[in-house]
Amino acid sequence: MSTDKDISWTPDAELEGFEVQPVEVQSHGRQYRATLVRACNNPRVAHTAILYLHGFTDYFFQTHLARACVDEGCAFYALDLHGYGRSMRTGERANYCHSIEEYFAELDEAVRRIKATGAERLVINAHSTGGLVSSLYADRGSERAQLDGLILNSPFFDFALSGVQRVLLNGLVWLGRFFPTWSYHHGMPSLYGQSIYCGYRGEWDYNLTLKPVVGFPIFLGWIRAVVLAQRQLQAGLHIECPVLVLHSARSLKLPSAWTDELMGTDVVLDVDHMRRYGPGLGQNVSLVEIEGGMHDLILSPQPAREQVIHAMFRWLGQVSRPEKLMP
Repeated sequence: MSTDKDISWTPDAELEGFEVQPVEVQSHGRQYRATLVRACNNPRVAHTAILYLHGFTDYFFQTHLARACVDEGCAFYALDLHGYGRSMRTGERANYCHSIEEYFAELDEAVRRIKATGAERLVINAHSTGGLVSSLYADRGSERAQLDGLILNSPFFDFALSGVQRVLLNGLVWLGRFFPTWSYHHGMPSLYGQSIYCGYRGEWDYNLTLKPVVGFPIFLGWIRAVVLAQRQLQAGLHIECPVLVLHSARSLKLPSAWTDELMGTDVVLDVDHMRRYGPGLGQNVSLVEIEGGMHDLILSPQPAREQVIHAMFRWLGQVSRPEKLMP
């Protein structure tokens, strides 16, 4: 087993003030390479470590989240899963997996390395698809006993579809068993990308090669993997650590043209799914809705994102109580 000290950290090519190290694992008979990121100004000794896990068409670039964690005395880490962000490799399908459990081995290794630094408590903070992955990991992952909390930011518990669309989705799941590499292009609604990227109407600057506004191709095998994982989650999990589910106060069906409502609603997922399935994750689940929150709550305009930060650390103070966390 490798540890945080065994592998050297190198400067992050994406973000100033961060360092990276490779996470190479074998899973389901394949070799994968993820990337562990850490803040250079992490406390030398931290009671609590936060491990951030991104969503689909995504990678870690939310430096203000890292800054807030460090300011509260927490060590901050992030994991770009294989096929995402810093971990994308030539010839590898971007953002693709055959099974959600493919990611468990790299999460195992990241958890081990972070715990080896001496952090007493470890909390995963996960967005969207990362919320689906981390929920199943917290339920059955090999290192799940090392987790002291799970913070879910607009978790991907179900597709925002109904009626005929739901029937079509089930058909794609069936096709994905036989034609997993069939794809269509758009991975995310482009209007959502426009609402967050600073080159359009948003506040945030990031690498459009790693997070294109129109997303990456979606493969039928990925759809199948996600739906099968969602069905397991919807049937109920038995996560032992405390869970916080954060979601927007409302969803908006994606419009055909720009509207300012995009800046204060979840236009990617249906928040009713989060309300419905969140309580079934475990015995200790808290749900908090964020007025004016976008799909990635931490990228929401103020004051919504400040509400997210406050809710996160208030909850952390209740479940872990390190000295510097918000009362």
